[in-house]
Amino acid sequence: MSLSMPFTRRALLGATAGLAASPALAAPQSGTGRGPFKASWESLAAGYRTPDWFRDAKLGIWSHWGPQCVPEYGDWYGRQMYQQGNPFYEHHVKTYGHPTQFGFMEFIPRWKADAWDSEALMKSYVAAGAKFFMSMANHHDNLDLFDSRHHAWNSTRVGPRRDIVGTWEKVARRHGMKFAVSNHAAHAWHWWQTAYGYDAEGPLKGQRYDAFRLKKADGKGKWWEGLDPQELYTGPNMVIPDGINSIAQANAWHDKHDGEWIETPPPNNPAFVRNWLLRQNDLVDRYRPDMVYFDNYALPLGQAGLEATAHFYNNAMRQFGRTDVVVTGKKLTPFQRKAIVEDVERGFSDRLRDEPWQTDTCIGNWHYDRGLYERNGYKTAKDVIQRLTDVVSKNGTLMLSIPQRGDGSIDDKEAKVLADMAGWIAVNGEAIYSTRPWKIYGEGPTRLVEGMQNEGDAKPFEARDIRFTTKAGALYALPLVEPGREMVIESLAVGAPHASGEVRRVSLLGGDPLPFTRDAKGLRITLPERRPAFTPVVKIEGPGLA
Repeated sequence: MSLSMPFTRRALLGATAGLAASPALAAPQSGTGRGPFKASWESLAAGYRTPDWFRDAKLGIWSHWGPQCVPEYGDWYGRQMYQQGNPFYEHHVKTYGHPTQFGFMEFIPRWKADAWDSEALMKSYVAAGAKFFMSMANHHDNLDLFDSRHHAWNSTRVGPRRDIVGTWEKVARRHGMKFAVSNHAAHAWHWWQTAYGYDAEGPLKGQRYDAFRLKKADGKGKWWEGLDPQELYTGPNMVIPDGINSIAQANAWHDKHDGEWIETPPPNNPAFVRNWLLRQNDLVDRYRPDMVYFDNYALPLGQAGLEATAHFYNNAMRQFGRTDVVVTGKKLTPFQRKAIVEDVERGFSDRLRDEPWQTDTCIGNWHYDRGLYERNGYKTAKDVIQRLTDVVSKNGTLMLSIPQRGDGSIDDKEAKVLADMAGWIAVNGEAIYSTRPWKIYGEGPTRLVEGMQNEGDAKPFEARDIRFTTKAGALYALPLVEPGREMVIESLAVGAPHASGEVRRVSLLGGDPLPFTRDAKGLRITLPERRPAFTPVVKIEGPGLA
């Protein structure tokens, strides 16, 4: 996916965001397809409206899965296995061999997906409350997970030799789900440059890794015969020079050059940009997704990202007669939020937003991490429901990744998270789906810090932290931590600024009506000892409340 922490991404988040943040309105270009949208921020913003299905859905589940899951060692394995001194490099050399001989591409035939049961997984995702499903279409490793007409390195020709996106799309729609895809490949041109490097120290000092030396002709008689490794690794766009003699200097070079998170096109490789756009448009033309997640600040690759978005919106206009689709981007300006939906990766909003938005997170590491499983490091279902509740109260949607092993299965601890989510959703989903925000998002002492990649720094919620949603004239109060026998909602105190309206009935979702009183301190509700789900939800009804 995505913006990930193992590569000290926190230090890079702001490095080049300005390159993508400016509207930089460009003249319309060709390739956007027939329709009203042109490839400019102005045109996209003028004609776009976030569809109601997205505002109603609230929860999606994401298959963030590919050959980097084979080592079961976490995210960004493909890049970090080429960085001497990095724990990923050390693990790789010890387990598989040196990257001069066993490069990343050798994981692809080991990615067999032989335990992947898409039907069973989708059933568990639906039960857990997901209303849409997202398949990764490619990662920064540049392997397309669909039947790509413009990139030979795709999952129908190598690896599992299956159309991963196409399979997920059919299964998701069969279960009544909206279908989404994520595209991460715009960063491959600089992300992969570590594969052209070398050891700065040790017995193999100066010997270049596999990407530097492999050519199409080298594949004769091998599993990749007929394919060009340079098309996978993207070519030598930004190669570390010879003569660096320390690990620290080599990694500093990478951090300063190919390690920056930039959205600009590669300056000397226009073919990469043309190919990216062809692949992206092919993806949406063939699989008709309802949503495209771009792992980018604003839109990828300058004008190409604008063209891709206009093409997608024009397709939707022809198919639905309206922009019934979603494109997401990160770190948007207020103007850009009118054109696409903002995604806040592994982070929070500190306010109720006017525009619909999304946060994406994972119960573990973006790519499957065996060590995290063994350390019991996953988010619990309660953690997920807290995030879902907070996000929905602020006009947002949660996209949750459930990491898959290289073989396509999920482990027992992940299955338990899904089962526990299903139990809560079965009782309390009424307060989540098709709701809209109240006058304020909530109350309580815990204050979240706005921004990306900061969820690990958040303070634990307390029993007084409550979030609100509304639907069909009812107000729902969702405590983030299970309260005691008395639940006090200060925002509904007599005379409080947002408390106009009469409280006539209070009930526990999945339970009975509850006794209550209302005074200048708040709405005081007496809860039963036995409750149908962790963190119960209270429904409050009366004229003028919502």
